[in-house]
Amino acid sequence: MRNMRNPFHYGGVVTGAAFCNRQKELHDLKRAMENGDKLFVYSERRMGKTSLVKTALAQLDAERFYKIYVDLWPTEGELTFATATAKAISEALSTTADKLLETAKRFFGRLAPSVTLDESGKPQVSFRLRATKETGQELEEVLEAPTKLSQHGRKQVVVVFDEFQQVLEYGSDLVERKLRSIIQTHEGTAYILLGSRKHLIQQMVLDESRPLYRAGGHYPLEPIAEKHWLPFIQERFERADKQISAEQVHSIYELTQGHPFYTQHLCHALWELCEPGARISDDLVEEAVQLLLERESYAYATLWESLSQNQRRFLEGLAHEPPGAKPFSAAFIQTYRLGAASNAQRAAEALLSRDVIDRDDGSYLMADRFFRIWVQRTT
Repeated sequence: MRNMRNPFHYGGVVTGAAFCNRQKELHDLKRAMENGDKLFVYSERRMGKTSLVKTALAQLDAERFYKIYVDLWPTEGELTFATATAKAISEALSTTADKLLETAKRFFGRLAPSVTLDESGKPQVSFRLRATKETGQELEEVLEAPTKLSQHGRKQVVVVFDEFQQVLEYGSDLVERKLRSIIQTHEGTAYILLGSRKHLIQQMVLDESRPLYRAGGHYPLEPIAEKHWLPFIQERFERADKQISAEQVHSIYELTQGHPFYTQHLCHALWELCEPGARISDDLVEEAVQLLLERESYAYATLWESLSQNQRRFLEGLAHEPPGAKPFSAAFIQTYRLGAASNAQRAAEALLSRDVIDRDDGSYLMADRFFRIWVQRTT
């Protein structure tokens, strides 16, 4: 029992038994894939979008679907977008080196593909693509591949672009324009676009001047409800002969606001502190919180010192007020000494640009739930 692996996972893709609920979201996402929908899925960072979409992809029948997952986080422009997408498509269709090269040449001949073996002997495809006046044509070749695949094969095609807000860093809207023209004509091919900077994705699809305006449905991913966390948390403690009450699960939920990353992280620390045969106490919950805050104290203090006085006051208000607070109201401005609504607005925009806060139904919330607790306890 003492060597039992901690059942609470955070910081990476969570799958299988470590994945908490999301049954409705899984059903909706799978139906969107099966129906060939175009869907923008967005939320705060670390909300579990990648875990959700990879779980949904895994549940699709491989005999019926080509499943293409593209991580755009490492990309920095049109060329790296094209090569990342071409690589994901090629590797989704092939397993052997010969087949991988054949597939890459068939669909992406302009990109000069080559195949090598990594240290484990697994084939890896790469492309030699340089910036030219024909970059737009090469981008079209890559984006046309899913439709060609669906036309020549007997499988449906699902394309997932993760961290899609990264295209806003490219310096032009070429990818957005090309993608708009492609997905409008790709009947039957599902496009799922995931974004973790919610305000940027909303701007991309709700601003009439943007190429992807209304190009697909919207699916905001919210925190997991307490009623789903309760059995998930209790069952995993009980399997290790550790007891936790509904009241203490509620306390955890209040601290993390149901955010998957912070809930799993706090439960992970709490599980480690609790001995088999013991019962979780309020003091042990506090010890776990304090442990996590101590680990982050230097980073939080450094961040706090980098903020202006009004930005600190704005965060102080968000940390101490209940969810849904109106930070531009006269009461908020007076209570937290912001002076004027314009000061609050400037503070909000600066904090938003640094991903310290996020928009939340007409209000704002602090992105890092542990930083919120730190601010509550230090101001």
